[in-house]
Amino acid sequence: MRAALIARQFDVQGRLVTVEPYGSGNVNDTYLAIFRTTFSEQRFIVQRVRKAIFPDPEAIMQNMRVLTDHCHAKLEAESDGADRIWQLPKIIQTKGGEDWVTDANGDIWRAISQIASATAFEKVQNPEHAFEAGYVLGHFHRMVSDLPCDQLRYALPGFHVTPGYLAKLDAALATPEGRERVQTSLDAKRALRFVEERRARCNVLENALKSGELRLRTTHGDPKVGNIMIDTATGRGTCIVDLDTVQPGLVHYDIGDATRSACNPAGEDAPDLASVIFDLDLFTAIYRGYRSHAQDFLSAAELKYLYDCIHLIPLELGIRFLADHLAGDVYFKVRYPGHNLRRALVQFKLAESIEAREGSIRKVLGES
Repeated sequence: MRAALIARQFDVQGRLVTVEPYGSGNVNDTYLAIFRTTFSEQRFIVQRVRKAIFPDPEAIMQNMRVLTDHCHAKLEAESDGADRIWQLPKIIQTKGGEDWVTDANGDIWRAISQIASATAFEKVQNPEHAFEAGYVLGHFHRMVSDLPCDQLRYALPGFHVTPGYLAKLDAALATPEGRERVQTSLDAKRALRFVEERRARCNVLENALKSGELRLRTTHGDPKVGNIMIDTATGRGTCIVDLDTVQPGLVHYDIGDATRSACNPAGEDAPDLASVIFDLDLFTAIYRGYRSHAQDFLSAAELKYLYDCIHLIPLELGIRFLADHLAGDVYFKVRYPGHNLRRALVQFKLAESIEAREGSIRKVLGES
């Protein structure tokens, strides 16, 4: 098994016991490696970063090195006064002192420490869990608020730039295969109609960036609830993982993605669209947790655009799922034909639920 051969190249004591598939990510191939000596055991994560998805995988690792060095130093400096033991994955170097291994296909393989005695949940369990998800994201944003984003590279150019995803949707629709997939599916037609009715709203954050109201910061890029680790002993958040998408961006996309993920109890693969709602109680909890840390560094202009990002991200993700469906499922892993189309419909239903609750959401945000 290739993952086992790769795992042996990292600087870990002991002999390899097993390498098994791990997690449920949609993009990378992830494994849990277990090494043992006569008196100890070490578990760590081995991941393949696919060049087909990330054109510049070296940028991902360079960003991870900059970010983790900055955050680990800050966590150590603040540890005595912290309300908990905060963690962040650490890069495990190869036996030759490198941060990654490159295979014959140009994909890179990395090893990172496993966050011990902690669990991630694909869905929010209760309002307390939502609060912890917001608390962890707010803590992360505060930690990186003084990390100049010009020290980071664009690992995924165009990531979380909503008009760019619209362009990809249009390009997929312009192909014979894309047109056929629309013509043979009422759901695809309905999804496209939903997007067209909201096309003008997709530029709101990028326009604010161009006008100078918003500015680029260091962002996580994928702060869904499944990337928030919860300490199994205390029930409190301990860290955020999956740092592949760290790069310069708008914190609004992080906030919107966190609320999108946490406030839909039915999940991304909801079997019944009628069950998809934006839960206001969960939103109140996650936003309260986030503001516990973030209230000191968000500007008045940034606060003004919070509702827009909460609405925009499920719309954006739905557009991405729909474009991938029309293109033949080339980006996201799918489990059955039409999976990406179904995912798109779930996100559009969530965006519709957010629209119906706009007044209540703005009230939680303190706008009225």
